Amino acid sequence: MPESKSFHMSPEEFRRQGHAVVDWIADYHSRIESFPVLSRVQPGEIRSKLPPNAPEQGEAFDQILGDIERVILRGITHWQSPNFYAYFPANVSGPAILGDLLSSGLGVQGMLWSTSPACTELETHVLDWLVPMLGLPEKFLSTSSAGGGGVIQDTASSASLCALLAARERTTNFASNRKGCDGRLVAYCSTQTHSSIEKAMKIAGMGSDNLRQIEADRNFAMRPDALARQVESDIKAGLIPCFVCATVGTTSSNAIDPVREIARICRDHNLWLHVDAAMSGTAALCPEFRFIHDGVELADSYCFNPHKWMFTNFDCNVFYVADRKHLIQTLSVLPEYLRNQATESGAVIDYRDWHIQLGRRCSTTFASTCVWPSNSPTGCAKTRASNSPRPPSSTSYASGCARQIVRTEIMRTRIMPINS
Repeated sequence: MPESKSFHMSPEEFRRQGHAVVDWIADYHSRIESFPVLSRVQPGEIRSKLPPNAPEQGEAFDQILGDIERVILRGITHWQSPNFYAYFPANVSGPAILGDLLSSGLGVQGMLWSTSPACTELETHVLDWLVPMLGLPEKFLSTSSAGGGGVIQDTASSASLCALLAARERTTNFASNRKGCDGRLVAYCSTQTHSSIEKAMKIAGMGSDNLRQIEADRNFAMRPDALARQVESDIKAGLIPCFVCATVGTTSSNAIDPVREIARICRDHNLWLHVDAAMSGTAALCPEFRFIHDGVELADSYCFNPHKWMFTNFDCNVFYVADRKHLIQTLSVLPEYLRNQATESGAVIDYRDWHIQLGRRCSTTFASTCVWPSNSPTGCAKTRASNSPRPPSSTSYASGCARQIVRTEIMRTRIMPINS
């Protein structure tokens, strides 16, 4: 009988095509400035050039790369172009791309420590590295006596949702997980806070009507006095305040909320304080910018996005909690098929209890291989230099840092108010 053909690439074929893809990516980055930043195609134009039905027979890989050039590239908005200034910085790097490739090649499932111990322990260790790198409080370390720790989420939207859920359960002594919400829980943010908080309120069953958007001052930062008045008003009305989101780097203007003053109000009323530093947290790699984290030591949770300023591929958000037991108890469900000796020993971290989903796709699960390689070849010093307004010591590195330096200048809005 004839031998059946394998549906898998042979190692030799994978090696050959892999080299072709890496060459294509390298060439793309070398010519990226030759493309218009914004795609100029019309709605439906890309789909019109694709086959109406899935092909019965596969195509040669070089033909697929040809289609990328001929069809797909025309519909790409080039986020990696030095001329891209929309939305937020999302700069990848060679080491991070290779880290992503490595994680995809390993294809691990990291929902439990036992499903891939190295996946979990590498993530935990790399996130502990980031705590001193950013000058964050030691309570966010996985080894801290406070019981804190960090986890990689996909985006700050997911991190904020997890923080809100943990706040909801801490406030209700975990009753809302069992019985649902009764409409009395209230959360607070500023008028400048990212829209993900409103979406989180809807998902968490607390309702967007129970989100209080506190007015901002002339620098677009939340007014603590207005927050305090609103909290007191809600308490008098028989409502239950439970959560406040302070922002370090708002979407519209990169404003920084006065975290320390907000934290005092939260402590007075036992409110969960979440600090969303998705946009600007990376700037704290530079000691001269660590004023942005003033008061973070009083927060219950904190997140920032390495996929913005830290040369790490999207999607990668780092989410820290001061006391992980609230988060774990909020999100933990343990069916029989997930029970294992390591989990029951209590000696390991199972990240399935730290976020919404059970499974963790390999590029998210092993995303720390992106953070790790993107920093290991360059080291902390060059990573800091890329986010500093001061000229890097290496002139050969300076050109690669220039666009990051321009973006870092936005941080000066905290020193020189926009409306002044």
